[in-house]
Amino acid sequence: MKTTPDGRPIPPAHADERAMLEAWLDFHRATLALKCSGLKDDQLRLAAASPSSMTLLGLVQHMAEVERNWFQRVFAGLTVSPVFGEGNPDGFVLQPERGLDVVTAAWQAEVARGRQLIADASLDDSGHLSEQEAGHIGDRRVSLRWIMVHMIEEYARHNGHADLIREQVDGVTGV
Repeated sequence: MKTTPDGRPIPPAHADERAMLEAWLDFHRATLALKCSGLKDDQLRLAAASPSSMTLLGLVQHMAEVERNWFQRVFAGLTVSPVFGEGNPDGFVLQPERGLDVVTAAWQAEVARGRQLIADASLDDSGHLSEQEAGHIGDRRVSLRWIMVHMIEEYARHNGHADLIREQVDGVTGV
């Protein structure tokens, strides 16, 4: 597998649909990790810009919750509580004792569990949305293909936020 100079996996130029989706999802996961690398705890907790309270550490926590939601709850139909507690369902709330190592371990565990749950599934297999989620989409069922495209979009959007936060924290810019 080819990598960028900073070590992220480069998605193949030619691959079947499943391999392409997985590669782009892995690229965006690696991008979020890169945006947090080399920073001290207090830098990871700096908010982007007023009035936003979004932080790099909060984004990693949020993506752990997003991974859990789409692969475990929606696709696999499991009943699992929020990764960082019932009072933090979207993952953005930070705790002083929970630093990047703990948050990254939880996020990577969610990524691994999601990979495990979809390993033998077809892109046409479906998960089930809650009534509230279905109201936004117009259907109670979503294919694994839809979920994976959505996850790529979710990471890409938040990686844009991470770019801006990282630049504000220490001036580092880049892909």
